Amino acid sequence: DVARLQMIANRFSKIGSAPEMEQVDLGKLLKEVTEYMARRTSNKVEIITHLPENAIIIPLNASLFGWVIENLCKNAVDAMNGEGRIDVYMTSEKQQIYIDIKDTGKGIARKNFKTVFNPGYTTKKRGWGLGLTLAKRIIEDYHAGRIYVKDSEVGKGTTFRIELKRVV
Repeated sequence: DVARLQMIANRFSKIGSAPEMEQVDLGKLLKEVTEYMARRTSNKVEIITHLPENAIIIPLNASLFGWVIENLCKNAVDAMNGEGRIDVYMTSEKQQIYIDIKDTGKGIARKNFKTVFNPGYTTKKRGWGLGLTLAKRIIEDYHAGRIYVKDSEVGKGTTFRIELKRVV
């Protein structure tokens, strides 16, 4: 618990300053984060990680990037009311890496696909509506990637996509 609190404090200290990047095995990081989330979530939620066979090592700030994945998974659990399935897919092409986080939650109306990233946007009774705003900043400003709602259907679920450049 102490190590976890130190990591959380470390994440907050990085917001607003240029984070240090290091070579990270992205698949290993995704597996660690999803396993952590699975332990912290109800048995009624299944989290499955689909990774390529080959390691993909890219420059990342593991602490901040891991937080983005945690936040997307936590939002998915909330959208599913604590019951359903989350699939985390990582695929890569020559120049791009794609991470899709797909849930079986309540979905997002198409008109809100961009709005969900605005500060203060929330559908929850608690919270400040800053999670996706910070996630967007971490992915786009710090990691030169993209994050967006790839697909969503009200009542069926949502897929968020993160795109990163593959450094070859």
